[in-house]
Amino acid sequence: MSQLDQTRDVREVYTYALVMVRSVEGERSLKHVQIREYVRELVIGESPGASAPSERELVQKFSVARATVRQALDALVADGLLVRIPGRGTFVARPPRAASPVLGFSEEMARRGMQASSETLLLGREKAGPTIARALNIKEGAAVVHWRRLRRGDGVPICIEDVYLDEAIVPGMLERTAPTSLYAELASRHMRPSWVDDTFRADVANIEEATLLGLSVGVPVLRRQRKSVAGDRYVEVCRSVYRADRYALHLQLGPS
Repeated sequence: MSQLDQTRDVREVYTYALVMVRSVEGERSLKHVQIREYVRELVIGESPGASAPSERELVQKFSVARATVRQALDALVADGLLVRIPGRGTFVARPPRAASPVLGFSEEMARRGMQASSETLLLGREKAGPTIARALNIKEGAAVVHWRRLRRGDGVPICIEDVYLDEAIVPGMLERTAPTSLYAELASRHMRPSWVDDTFRADVANIEEATLLGLSVGVPVLRRQRKSVAGDRYVEVCRSVYRADRYALHLQLGPS
């Protein structure tokens, strides 16, 4: 046999092996899709928390490797249709919930069935210090509007709120009567926050805070720092002190 014939034979064997590998891969891919759609049809319409078929059941039913079954279930988990709970199994997932809307104080009080009111303690222009400048992504020393208010619900003091705004996004605000709602004012300028970053921490009231909130000095309070974003721009930094006996934070947590 010539060297050319040997080379040709080796090439034919290699080509055949490659075709067989691709055929097996295609069959495995087809099985993966079959299993995925089979399970999808089974669980659609089922109540959240209902059991999905186990990997062992699917391996036996489709005569495939466990990895193929796992790939099919992984796709349904990624789609949000199934959820895995370690040590328990795979279950029908709860429908995804929309993110909570960004609410101002007045809107939040309305949701709690309370009438909001405010008293302006300070409204003026200041130079941004390093912390505020960094939070608003402006230069240190740039003009900011500082608005301090005592916020009430049904006439009872709920919190003290210090808001800092880049004056460049609220021109003329200091030349007019203070708005009733900050977020309504920002909305009129197409700057209503669409996303916020809130940080809460427990603390105790100092003398000034206790006086304004009608508390005793040293009583527990809840402090919140908020950074608000509209589009791709930071529009507000807000530092609030809440009465712990009048305000509760409610969170819902679960699988993403």
